[in-house]
Amino acid sequence: MKYQLGEFVRFVDERREGYITKIINDEMVGVTGDDDFEIPVMVTNITRVHGHSSNPETKQASPEEKANIENFVEKGIFLVAIPDANKGSVVHFSVVNETSYQLMVGLKTLTKDVYKGAFFGELASEKSVKVFSAALPELDLWPTLNFQILYYTATNKAPVKPLEFSVKFKSKDFAGSKQQVALMKANGWLFRMDEPVLVLDAQKIKESFFKPSEEKVVLQKPAKEVDLHIEKLRDDHDFLSKREIMDIQLDHFQKSLEAAIVHKYESIVFIHGAGNGTLQHEIHKAISKNTQVKTFMDAQKEKFGYGATKIILK
Repeated sequence: MKYQLGEFVRFVDERREGYITKIINDEMVGVTGDDDFEIPVMVTNITRVHGHSSNPETKQASPEEKANIENFVEKGIFLVAIPDANKGSVVHFSVVNETSYQLMVGLKTLTKDVYKGAFFGELASEKSVKVFSAALPELDLWPTLNFQILYYTATNKAPVKPLEFSVKFKSKDFAGSKQQVALMKANGWLFRMDEPVLVLDAQKIKESFFKPSEEKVVLQKPAKEVDLHIEKLRDDHDFLSKREIMDIQLDHFQKSLEAAIVHKYESIVFIHGAGNGTLQHEIHKAISKNTQVKTFMDAQKEKFGYGATKIILK
């Protein structure tokens, strides 16, 4: 019995279930459960959970209608990453076809110079197909995804060269907010696969060398209470390492403090949380060296406990 990435399975001999996030070989797969740990398990020790399978299913292309060439859509192929509705630490990748072409999609993964076939199937116009799944905590270990896509249409259109698209994801690729994917009725991160070729305008490039220097940037007024919790600053915090989170929080703190000084605030409060005290320590270290800071103290203990710092400015 062959399994594929993204299938939801249950262990035969113990009360455990999860998603298949790695195909090790024909006899063993990796399963990620509720604890976010991937466990290698023999395929003989698992069984599919019917009605909860997230098998990659090819959307069958219906016979192509007699299309109106004037309305033929040439571009619009996307790779979409959508967190699992029941298990947020697992993300599913789908190819979305917004063109009028029927597509033949092939995916091979590359890990440490080893290529492996992951998906092959047909994709109709205005349809989507799931091609890959992976666990978010192992983002740094994800393979490079290499796509090859063939175009087909029965209409009077010249043949189109096959599309090749490769991507090795990093946390910064998920820095933007999720978008609504109409064809899938879900929110996810979109990556354009058939990006139009960039055409350089020589005249505009020439003019750019003679543009006047930009005006001085005006700092906007910050809030009187600035919340530094990472979920308030970034939508993609699940993809970030502890070091990246700390850098983002300190950068936001520094910019807000500088803006408060420019706008001559008497004081400003930074909500950093108690936690292990690392962020609070870094903030206190920075403001103790700032010549524009008069003093600082714990802010409204009855409201924030020891999770906020009030800075009095000169």
